[in-house]
Amino acid sequence: MPTHTLPDNDAPAIQVGDLLFRFSPSAAPVLDVPAWRVARGERVFLQGDSGSGKSTLLGLLAGLLVRTRGAVSILGTDLGLLSVRQRDAFRARHIGVVFQQFNLIPYLSVLDNVLLAAQFGSAGAASARSRAIELLHQMNLESALHTRPARQLSMGQQQRVAIVRSLINMPALLLVDEPTSALDHSNRDAFLKLLLEALEATGSAMVFVSHDPTIGSYFDQHVAIAELNRVGVPA
Repeated sequence: MPTHTLPDNDAPAIQVGDLLFRFSPSAAPVLDVPAWRVARGERVFLQGDSGSGKSTLLGLLAGLLVRTRGAVSILGTDLGLLSVRQRDAFRARHIGVVFQQFNLIPYLSVLDNVLLAAQFGSAGAASARSRAIELLHQMNLESALHTRPARQLSMGQQQRVAIVRSLINMPALLLVDEPTSALDHSNRDAFLKLLLEALEATGSAMVFVSHDPTIGSYFDQHVAIAELNRVGVPA
């Protein structure tokens, strides 16, 4: 299956059906999701307590984990039907992921961290560099920081670099895992406003995972993982 183009431009960003996931054949199910759909361009806040399956669901949507049963379709492509290499290529071109740990390369500069991710996209080097600089400024990362090694940045600055890196290839879907857990309320709100402003330019759909219910008002849709996941629900 080709992974360099979107298989179906009319398909939703996310379509999940009869999804079951367990970490091993003998383990108890972690997720059991009958159905879930996220439209193109929609921003969803996925909330739940620690251990409720939020990050596992995000891993399945990113193609980092593979369903035990059912279908996880992203932009019309069932990730479970792709090889590991195909999933990696599909994710690089169409999905942006922001992890809790940011996963920046500490000795590379801010700009080089972003441009490393751009190598997996379709834009030329000059175009990618121009877009990277534009996004960095949009996330309030001034020019003086662009050549600074990532290890010299504050936690909030690293977080914003991770967002820029996830957006550099203009993904149709952005997956964000607990990015505000280490921020106070003022910095959290400022970060969310910056993130949503950046998404306005890309039109990306987003699933934003957090245990903090107070930020749900920023999003189009607020979904509790307990509403999706039948694991642990009394019969």
